[in-house]
Amino acid sequence: MAKQPIALPQPLSFPPSHFAKLAPRSYLHAHLTSSNGRRPSGRLPRESRRPQINTGSLTHCHGSAVVRAGDNAVVCGIRAEILNASDIGDCKPATKLEELEQRYGGEISRHSEVRDEKMRRRSRTKDAEEMAQLNLLVPNVELSTGCSPSYLPGMPASTEAQSLSHRVLTLIHTSQLLSMDDLRIWYHPSTSTSTNAMPQPLLEAPSAPEPTSMSLDVPNDTTPIDEEDAQRPEIKAYYTLHISLLVLSLSGPPFSTIWTALLSALRNTRLPKAWWDADRQCAICSPLVSDSRPLRLNGLPIAMSCGVFNTEKDGAGLVSQVAEGEGKSEKKWILCDTDGFEQGCCEEEVTVVVREKQQAHRQGMEVIKIEKSGGGVVGRQEMREVVALAEERWKVLKGVFEGNVS
Repeated sequence: MAKQPIALPQPLSFPPSHFAKLAPRSYLHAHLTSSNGRRPSGRLPRESRRPQINTGSLTHCHGSAVVRAGDNAVVCGIRAEILNASDIGDCKPATKLEELEQRYGGEISRHSEVRDEKMRRRSRTKDAEEMAQLNLLVPNVELSTGCSPSYLPGMPASTEAQSLSHRVLTLIHTSQLLSMDDLRIWYHPSTSTSTNAMPQPLLEAPSAPEPTSMSLDVPNDTTPIDEEDAQRPEIKAYYTLHISLLVLSLSGPPFSTIWTALLSALRNTRLPKAWWDADRQCAICSPLVSDSRPLRLNGLPIAMSCGVFNTEKDGAGLVSQVAEGEGKSEKKWILCDTDGFEQGCCEEEVTVVVREKQQAHRQGMEVIKIEKSGGGVVGRQEMREVVALAEERWKVLKGVFEGNVS
């Protein structure tokens, strides 16, 4: 009788998702050291996710945008509200034209071509200081319920959301992105009209009105009112921008996606024409869309985040696999735009913000801000590589903005 062949036990096999949960660092390391050197997501180590941008998605906002980059999705809505200058408390702003000229160190003009380069830089710095002093920008980042497994229903506002809100506000002021000229609402007594545009012309004070038969009863113990001063332009109100950023889906560091959504919404924002009604003592906005005007942004600052995957602290385990493989000896990788899985494997994160230089005689890119957290692997050489990657990212996003944002 012939013997039946003994059935050998079948080797256990697991799908890749199981290995990613059991040994995430070894799983990521195996992909990076493979023949194609791609990450589990299929991207190269220095390849970012291309965002999808849709603007004007919210009806009741002055500007809005929806941005999706991989599994990160953010909705941004911007709403402008009126702040009367008389309602400002301790930090009294400069409202008279002469006070502004003294603050800015010379004549001011709404048109940037009238100012020289030095004057424009000084004006942007003063604008950022005044915005911060008056709190005219109010960003709020909210991580929605279900955006990731870490955020369950009923949880209070997280410290991460508060930190992201502060980072957004700080970067707006640091990059000097907005101009105070777009947020001021002027009152022109000489013409009985008001507008949120700068008085024209500014190099000469408005002429006094023709004398009339009306007289002013002034007490003898007081100084008569200077009619010329009473007829000069004055700032009566400001626009306050309330910026709401809602993270619908979270996979990896969200700041770069949040900042892209903010830029898209600002480029889509149109502020209504506003004027000051002297009889009602309040600002009135025009309901006509044709009277609205866009914001004038100072360049296009782009943020990019990178994670550093380092195997030097893992002992001989992961490093020996590299030596026995194809002779590679690389022990650390810079991963651009990490997703949620890769973020958990990286101990160090770097965020770089770059923008094209605004000086006419100087071409190229400039670094606005660098943020770094965790570890000490990134040195000067690695930082130069990250900045170069951020510049390439700027070129890609510029093309996306020009193609999708009007």
